[in-house]
Amino acid sequence: MIARPDPRSRLSVVQLLPNALTLAALCAGLTAIRLSVAEDFDRAAALILVAGVLDGLDGRLARKLRSESAMGAELDSLCDFVNFGVAPAVVLHLWAYGGAGGLGWIAALLYAAACALRLARFNVSSRDAPAPVAPKAAFTGVPSPAGAMLALLPIFVANLVPGAVLPGPACALWMVVVAALMVGRLPTPAFRPVRIRPDQARLILLAVVGLGAALLTYPWLTLVLLDAGYLLLLVLAWKRHRRPSIRKDG
Repeated sequence: MIARPDPRSRLSVVQLLPNALTLAALCAGLTAIRLSVAEDFDRAAALILVAGVLDGLDGRLARKLRSESAMGAELDSLCDFVNFGVAPAVVLHLWAYGGAGGLGWIAALLYAAACALRLARFNVSSRDAPAPVAPKAAFTGVPSPAGAMLALLPIFVANLVPGAVLPGPACALWMVVVAALMVGRLPTPAFRPVRIRPDQARLILLAVVGLGAALLTYPWLTLVLLDAGYLLLLVLAWKRHRRPSIRKDG
């Protein structure tokens, strides 16, 4: 008998890598929740950071491999809600309040709901908008991975300054502030891929190595400085957004 060719299209195993990274990020976020229940908050925060790195890689890898799909986009959004909406809210709430209800839990719910709304708004705008000819120069509101890193700032500060006591209400208020930044309309910077000259490649590589070494050697100081730098960018964006347009006469 002559074997008939399979009419179904074939998919390279390499093209599954973006979705594999997305699922690996989900595993990191879920493990962060488990570690926070066991009161291992340092490793829980580190795993949310790992999930953020994987989230930044999966989309770029999908575009490079030309394996973008509607299912991949939905999977990415669902995993983002767990990794950057649920996990930071649970980790910070357990760290600050030990799981007790009240003000801290209300703040955690508000943060998770704000992340869901932020992702829903992004998904709707991505479907309705025409295909961009260039990457976006700015987002509307703080993206969920950046929001997660900002929400964990109290844990970073407490590890940077041993013995520092951050009251629970301050952490709850901070979560509400980050939630407002995510659902707000403030234009926030989008870190677009840029092209560089070959002679600049060594400088970029050295900068990456320096950042990696700083994270490994002084992790909490580096994370606090990164959060502070991002907050400074938000303040500058807010000032530009508030600046009235100047009209010239004549």
